[in-house]
Amino acid sequence: MGASEMILDTANKTLWQLIEERALITPNKCMARDESGRTMTYGRYHQWCLEAAAGLHDLGIGIGSKVSWILPSRFESFVLTGALSRLGAIQNPILTIYRAREVGFIAKQSGCEFMIIPKIFRSFEYLPMATEALLGLEAQVLVADPDLPRGNPDLLPDYEPVLKELRWLFYSSGTTADPKGAKHSDYSMSAANNGMQWSMQVGPNDKAAVVFPITHVGGLVWLFNAMQTGVELLMVETFSPTQTPAYLGEHGVTCAGAGTVFWLAYLSAQRQLPINEKLMPTVRIFNGGGAAKPKTLHYEMLAELGAPVIGGWGLTESPINTMVHIDDADIKKAETDGRACPEVLLRTVADGHVCAAGEEGELRVKGPQVCMGYLDASLDADAFDEDGWFRTGDLGIIDQEGYVSITGRLKDIIIRKGENISAKEIEDLLYAHPAIADCAVIGLPDDSSGERACAVVVLKIDSSFTKQQMIEYLRSKQLSMHKVPEQLEIIEALPRNPSGKVLKKDLRATFGGKA
Repeated sequence: MGASEMILDTANKTLWQLIEERALITPNKCMARDESGRTMTYGRYHQWCLEAAAGLHDLGIGIGSKVSWILPSRFESFVLTGALSRLGAIQNPILTIYRAREVGFIAKQSGCEFMIIPKIFRSFEYLPMATEALLGLEAQVLVADPDLPRGNPDLLPDYEPVLKELRWLFYSSGTTADPKGAKHSDYSMSAANNGMQWSMQVGPNDKAAVVFPITHVGGLVWLFNAMQTGVELLMVETFSPTQTPAYLGEHGVTCAGAGTVFWLAYLSAQRQLPINEKLMPTVRIFNGGGAAKPKTLHYEMLAELGAPVIGGWGLTESPINTMVHIDDADIKKAETDGRACPEVLLRTVADGHVCAAGEEGELRVKGPQVCMGYLDASLDADAFDEDGWFRTGDLGIIDQEGYVSITGRLKDIIIRKGENISAKEIEDLLYAHPAIADCAVIGLPDDSSGERACAVVVLKIDSSFTKQQMIEYLRSKQLSMHKVPEQLEIIEALPRNPSGKVLKKDLRATFGGKA
């Protein structure tokens, strides 16, 4: 069978239908490898999913069951995803960095019926947190560390494919303190993968780095891609700037994701080696997105690691709107976020009018990859304009050739290592501290994380406040550690405009050069 014959047509197929089809045509092909040396074929994956689905069904999970799950990037996470898809459950993957504050809100809003968690990950015990988060809910907690329930697949009910109904809830912290639940279907997630596949041209001989949390929306996109293409996934549970690049290179990575933070780590690791020694000798692209990239990075990666940067732009609500195509000119790879993917429509809007080419405005998008709206339907009126375009909150320019360049954000969020952090959530907590009279939280450029959070505070008379006090205070409020600002600045007064709005651009100009 030729490589092109191994790539499946994904049109009008659910994830489970693709899992079954892939297992039939390439059962012995390696699907995934992890750092411990475990491997898993597509045939074994399919069978494991069936066994886990049977075990979960025995516990009461079926069509429409609301299942939240928090697991590291392990084989078992992909198996759980496939098993729940076989059962027709509504899945809500939650990032492992979330704690009782976020998990409790998500569980209550989504009406969580089952929560699947690890026992311990990165020295954190999840059961006490899950117990606290689920207070008042009649939800069952299942600890999978790492074993999943198993049962007899012969006893499973018939599979009922549903393409365009709610099957996925992905939560994103936007401009408000509370996370927002974006409703997705197999149709929208498959469409997101179609955009990625158009850009990257993944094939069965590729080996792709999965170095980000697969509870992120991108994890599901890669699972769809694996079923479509037969790619081998090189899985990393915890990214290490020193060990992970070597692991990927040793195992023949060709698609080295997954964004600026990771690319910079690869570049740094390469620079530690002798000039004639290649860290990743088989790499053909550095793919990803999630944060701004320096314009020089593409050329540096090309010169030192021998492959181009293939970047893109998307959101949890609308994954993979644009991507650079592998055949695009270097200047487009370096300086833009690519073109609209097939079937995606884009426009920029400013001051109530649709912008001309080259004019900055808010990027708005239509396409099959756009979510069905939010679980909290009251948010939809602001999320979609009167013509049905999704308001991304991102500022950008679309040039004459259709290439998009992201220039800023209307939404007041900080993107740290690809994850959204609400400035308002942190500000609301800081305002409640007895020593603080006024505060603002801003995002500042950071070479290692894309952006870092900086808290700028005004103290009450005769009060003091240190960075360590800030960390301890925010942690006591159950704020996830990845949201705690890395930088604290104390000033006499916040700059404001005549209407009282804090001039955050002035604060960024003042403190952006400090680390």
